[in-house]
Amino acid sequence: MTSPTPSNSVTQVLGACPHDCPDTCALVTTVQDGVAVKLQGNPDHRHTAGVLCTKVSRYIERNDHPERLVQPMKRAGPKGSGRFEPVSWDAALDDIASRLNVLKGNNPQGILPYSYAGTMGLVQGESMDRRFFHKLGASLLDRTICSTAGGEALSFTLGGKVGMRVEFFAEARLILIWGSNSIASNLHFWRHAQAAKRAGARLVCIDPRKTETADKCDEHVALLPGTDAALALALMHELIVNDWLDHDYIQRHTIGWDKLRARALQWPPARAAAVCGVPEAQIVALARAYGTTRPAAIRLNYGMQRVRGGGNAARAVACLPALVGAWRERAGGLLLSSSGQYPVNRAALQRPDLLAGRRPRTINMSTIGDALTDTANPVEALIVYNSNPVAVAPDSGKVVAGFAREDLFTVVLEQFQTDTADYADILLPATTQLEHWDIHTSYGHTDVLLNRPAVAPRGQARSNTWVFRELARRMGFDEPCFSDGDEAVCRSAFAPEVVDFGELQAQGFATLKLPDAPFAEGNFPTASGRCEFFSEALAAMGQDGLPDHLPNHEAFGSSTEFPLAMISPPARNFLNSSFVNVRSLRAIEGEPLLEIHAADAAARGIADGATVRIFNQRGEHRCRAEISRRARPGVVHGLGIWWRKLGLDGTNVNQLTSQRLTDIGRGPTFYDCLVEVEAVAVPEPAAS
Repeated sequence: MTSPTPSNSVTQVLGACPHDCPDTCALVTTVQDGVAVKLQGNPDHRHTAGVLCTKVSRYIERNDHPERLVQPMKRAGPKGSGRFEPVSWDAALDDIASRLNVLKGNNPQGILPYSYAGTMGLVQGESMDRRFFHKLGASLLDRTICSTAGGEALSFTLGGKVGMRVEFFAEARLILIWGSNSIASNLHFWRHAQAAKRAGARLVCIDPRKTETADKCDEHVALLPGTDAALALALMHELIVNDWLDHDYIQRHTIGWDKLRARALQWPPARAAAVCGVPEAQIVALARAYGTTRPAAIRLNYGMQRVRGGGNAARAVACLPALVGAWRERAGGLLLSSSGQYPVNRAALQRPDLLAGRRPRTINMSTIGDALTDTANPVEALIVYNSNPVAVAPDSGKVVAGFAREDLFTVVLEQFQTDTADYADILLPATTQLEHWDIHTSYGHTDVLLNRPAVAPRGQARSNTWVFRELARRMGFDEPCFSDGDEAVCRSAFAPEVVDFGELQAQGFATLKLPDAPFAEGNFPTASGRCEFFSEALAAMGQDGLPDHLPNHEAFGSSTEFPLAMISPPARNFLNSSFVNVRSLRAIEGEPLLEIHAADAAARGIADGATVRIFNQRGEHRCRAEISRRARPGVVHGLGIWWRKLGLDGTNVNQLTSQRLTDIGRGPTFYDCLVEVEAVAVPEPAAS
């Protein structure tokens, strides 16, 4: 495979960050003699503005990492041992195709793809792979592990994952940053928030943890995990009783106001204060600020929806802007995700017509532990790409047990030997973002970005699309779509009148043509065209049509055996389980860590820096404790997501999380988890 750049030359290649972050930065890679020597943000892209996060600024270190997988390998030891021997691409692909052909003839639904957002690209993430599995008739994967509770909640309320444009937060006078550590996970939004603050805006952080973002805000509301809906309903209560409402907007552009009003009046601040564990006066003051400040904007993020009532909570928060008419102004409203504003031609990318009328079963990726240990309807072959489920899926004791099955044929496409890669039968080396084509949307802004390959793949690494094309050829799939090249697939993602591909090629990005204030006159993308406080669609499904507070599956105070609530937010210098093996970033993080409040530590005799055992009915995990001002009483933080193999006892925090699901969207409940913590004795080193 030839280098995309000629030798003895210096070129700059335009690209895009592939990672699961709302910012979707535009990149410029400087290549000298076929080697990437510099990576920077594209200064011409208004959202990136030339600035990258600490993680992605080290991407060349990741690309050139000495532990990159560079050749196909076949398992040479017990599952999970991580022992492999090299094989040729032909041998690896022939073996995979042979195994899948047998299942295709007998039980194609015994084959399961498992993928998520290791790359957010439409080409390497959801094109040739989907075509291949649709043609096979394999089981479908319900990709729920991050955002479905909040995303579907917005669909039932606003009509989709839509909202205000991120750049207009700079003009807001009040910004509620709800469930988001923006400094760590949404850096370019934070730039706009800081601009607003310099102009006099008030910033309020609503989060159980006193994050780096909370440190920089004017106020921190440290509510208990899973109580966000109670807080939102109490804010509504105060808006109603003080008449801080836009009655005209409510009358013309909403549905279900009378019902929502009755529900909200059941939630006076005193009741919410008791549920949320925050002072009543703080709720009252926050409601006054929101009800009397214009423009007021809410940056909602996905952390708050990873509990039993996460969908209801997102619905409750999404109702607030319509009550005060915040949508009238371009700097008012709410943003959770902008991804619903992209008219992606997913049918062209994924070709669901290749199912030819078949309706395979659907398996929820958030309950992969149960799926892989189900003997009645077994998964017989698993193909994992763009994900590391052994590390990131909940209830990982069960996940490991499933992956350890000797009768499960497992193929993993990876850049590094992750926890999941250790369980592969066939391990295939994957390209990085500097080595392949892709096209990207964003869930934090409204630009489309094109990624060009900047350097040749390391060793024998190959792109996901190449692998699935080759498997299709070996299995005799002769539809022309399996011959589409990556650039052609990029071109098919959007209609030409929506995105000018020439513009993408010239500058690396193109901006969707959208109104500044999309819902100033209603026109929500719901069936009614209104913000739906009451959802007939939810009611038809047997659910409450109104948002309400649903206590956690494992509610704080409900167990004497496991009295502490645990959330597992990402470590600042990791992105899910990506970047954990980049030495410079791991050196900053140090080691797996549990943040605990001083009072909770004292009650358990835990000293700062002590090794602790965190445990519940699902398992246990050992790590170092830090007595931290970031923790509130009763809540501990297991910062993640570390690879299991890097933990003290070969586990990570997901040993403790459950496979129970959210109220809406079938999502995981990572932050709905009760535990106990105790100090453990560390053996003294042997005398020399």
